[in-house]
Amino acid sequence: MKIKDIPNDDRPYERCLQKGPEYLSDTELLSVIVRTGFKDVNSLELASSILALNYPNDGILGLLHLSLPELMSIKGIGTVKGIQLLCVGELSRRIWKRRARENLQILQTPEAVAKYYQEDMRHMQQEQFYVMLFNTRQVLIRDILISQGTVNASLASPREIFIEALRYQAVSLILVHNHPSGDPEPSSEDISLTRRVCEAGQLVGIFLQDHVIVGEHTYVSMKERGLL
Repeated sequence: MKIKDIPNDDRPYERCLQKGPEYLSDTELLSVIVRTGFKDVNSLELASSILALNYPNDGILGLLHLSLPELMSIKGIGTVKGIQLLCVGELSRRIWKRRARENLQILQTPEAVAKYYQEDMRHMQQEQFYVMLFNTRQVLIRDILISQGTVNASLASPREIFIEALRYQAVSLILVHNHPSGDPEPSSEDISLTRRVCEAGQLVGIFLQDHVIVGEHTYVSMKERGLL
């Protein structure tokens, strides 16, 4: 069935116009964005294919993790539509992270830190190591990707961490990295690095607040574990 054959009240674009986007399902919202389908496949059916691609359990969240080649593997998605969808995902990520960042300026719990990074990190196949830098009012100045490693090892060093901390005149910091296995249990290397950064911070007057390891829907705080 073509979109024009669907009754007006059931067409996604018309329903959005009449009632607002909050009344549309994920599939309907996506069909408005892709706008058109192709021969024998309407935009609603195309949207359903996109939502099911590789992330059937994630639904709409899959848009945050699909690559352009993956999107273009769907019949009916060319370069233009693929780039539009990548931009929708990135825009959503930035809006979400901006809101999470505002919360972090007030609440710096390990849970808040983990939530800030979890959606980005939980599908990563490599370890990523970030340092979060805070000023005297404990407001997040910025977060910086220090290193990206292998499946089971990142390449961070205290020297790289404090180069960035001193550059932005931070007074405290939080370390964050992911475990691609999904298990956030700290390794001996994680514990050793945490202690070295803590000791180096005491020498230069930059306080290490925590080291949070992000897993699949879970996390470990070195501070809560008593490892700081």
